[in-house]
This record gives sequence, C-alpha cells and structure tokens, in this order.
Amino acid sequence: MAMVDLKSPEGTVSGYLALPKKGHGPGVLVLHAWWGLNDFFKSLCDHLAKAGFVAFAPDLYHGATASTRDGAGHLMSKLDQKEAGGNLVSGVRGLQSHPGVRGKHLGVIGFSMGAFWSLWLAQELPADVTAVVLFYGTGDGNYSHITAAFLGHFAETDEFESPAAVRDLEKDLRTRGEDLTFYTYPGTTHWFFEKDRPDAYNAPAAKLAWQRTIRFLTTQLSGESARD
Repeated sequence: MAMVDLKSPEGTVSGYLALPKKGHGPGVLVLHAWWGLNDFFKSLCDHLAKAGFVAFAPDLYHGATASTRDGAGHLMSKLDQKEAGGNLVSGVRGLQSHPGVRGKHLGVIGFSMGAFWSLWLAQELPADVTAVVLFYGTGDGNYSHITAAFLGHFAETDEFESPAAVRDLEKDLRTRGEDLTFYTYPGTTHWFFEKDRPDAYNAPAAKLAWQRTIRFLTTQLSGESARD
C-alpha cells in the first residue's frame, strides 16, 4: 500500500497500489476526481484491498492535488488529454501484468472527472474492462462495442451533471443490452461519497453506494479470482 511506478510494455505510470492480505485478487483501477490523487482516493484503494481486490489509482496530475474548486479546476484544465489517456492504458496493462492480479479482466471505478475517463477506457479497451463503477460523472461516446457491466451512483441535485445527462448516458449504454444499474441518491449533491468534502459528504448514501459497489465488483470479477 504505497506509491509505485507500475510498468508495462505500453509505458510506466505512477500511482497508489494496495494489495489484499493474501497478496492477490482481481484488479481494480481507481480514477480520481479533479482534486487529484489525494488521501481519500488512496484510502479507497486500501478499502478495496481489504475487500480482496488489487487496487491501483493512477496519478494523472503527477503529484499535484487541490483542496479548492478553483485549484482543482486549474489542475484539470492543464491536464494533457493524450498523455492522460496513455497513462490510463499503461495503468490497465501494468495492473494486468502485476503478479498479484488474477485474470486479465479488470474493474474500473471513476469519480466525476474519473468517471468520464472510466467511460473512455470502456470504449478504448473493451476486451479488458469488465466492470465499470461511475460516481456522479457522465460522458459522450460510441458505446456500440463495449462489453462491460455498469453501476452508476448519482446525486439527486448535481450542479455538474443534469438528470438529462444521466438519462442520456443510461439510454446510450442500454442499447448494448448489457448489465446496467444506475442509482440516484435522495438528498445528495456532487461528491457525496467523498468523506473529505464535508460540504457534500452524505454518510448513509456513501455507505449504501459502497456496499453496492463491492457487491457489483465481487459479482462481475468473481471469475477472475476463481482462476487462482
């Protein structure tokens, strides 16, 4: 459970890696929100490891983090999209080749900005991404060839994601006929899952979303751990 440089033939990407006590399990990629790879997202990897997964969170900002909206917006605006995409592909390949990861099919969890990138990965690497968890984030794209199952957690009142955007994404993903479940949590706003955002954190909703997430990942990736 530390910062590492994950290597693969596609390249090297820095990020936070957490391993289960048994040392192996299905792989899950954690994609941080616009705040950067802060302590919350690192602790999330630790919790995933306790649940039996090998979790890796790529650091898309190369060590930079922000605690204010203005600071986070500035970091996100400077993000090189091509470089970020390359780092995410390298993260997938690096995680797949890690000796502790069982199976080649991975789960991805994305938060806000990270949810956008999760959808991008599902399109870019459809043979590798089996399960995608979205937290209050959407994105446009061509989902005609995706194969992943999707779980979405959305806020009831969200200044960044309109109900129409969520409905449109759900409609687009449903055309594939794949496993898809979207939840909207009453009384919540954007970032309701993130404990370090006291203005938005909603403990009951976060607990329920976490239970649903672990159940979903366990179900979708159970075939990977069975290959021990």
